[in-house]
Amino acid sequence: MDRLPKIGLPIIVGVILVIILISKSAITIGSGQAGVLYRTFGDGVVTDKPPLGEGFHLVAPWNKVYVYEVRRQEIFEKMKVLSSNGLDIQLDASAWYQPNYNELGKLHQEIGENYLQRIILPTIRSAARSVVGRYTPEQLYSSKRDAIQAEIFEETKKIVDEQYIVLDEILVRDVTLPPTIKEAIERKLKQEQESLEYEFRLVTAQKEAERQRIEAQGKADANKILSASLTDKILQDKGIEATLKLSQSPNSKVVVVGSSGDGLPLILGNN
Repeated sequence: MDRLPKIGLPIIVGVILVIILISKSAITIGSGQAGVLYRTFGDGVVTDKPPLGEGFHLVAPWNKVYVYEVRRQEIFEKMKVLSSNGLDIQLDASAWYQPNYNELGKLHQEIGENYLQRIILPTIRSAARSVVGRYTPEQLYSSKRDAIQAEIFEETKKIVDEQYIVLDEILVRDVTLPPTIKEAIERKLKQEQESLEYEFRLVTAQKEAERQRIEAQGKADANKILSASLTDKILQDKGIEATLKLSQSPNSKVVVVGSSGDGLPLILGNN
């Protein structure tokens, strides 16, 4: 009986050590995350194998696991840039990005966990300054926002693709010009719109006048042709034809043929 406490104490200590060992070795990777394994007594960061996926993992207690968010993330950035004529422009943009899952080990080894500050933000700022510097404030305000957005995205993507980062999209949310420049551009655009409206009304009036002129000329030409084709004989025949039709009316009493001055029939006795 005296030996039981001496045997039980090492067992208890052993169990405690096992529990501590397991707690130090157990790693849980959450949803939308992945882990990069670092082998303290090995080659360091594991880059030749896929990262640790979601769920429970056991690793040697002397090794480390660095957990990364691998879902799509969004960053908002406000930037001061210069237009082609040197005016200050404020650009509000956002970027959708995520680490390259299969290259997560290399990303950790070469760049580190703060890759957003080291790579993505400096690259977006540099691309934005380069792209906006090609355009005037008027172009930035009116018609070139989509082009600017696409160009910033392409220039940024070329760089981050080589840094084990996936860039999904860059969105230019707002372009803010100096108030005096904005007001001048709005006045100019308003004047241009009014000028286009006036030109439209002028062209419409000219077209209507031309239509009326052509219509009047057509009628004049038709009357001229008709007058040239009507001889006295045709007029007399037409008159006789019309008189005969009128004579068939119940209101006509007497028809005298050839009694008028021009030889056309006369109708007498109308009720």
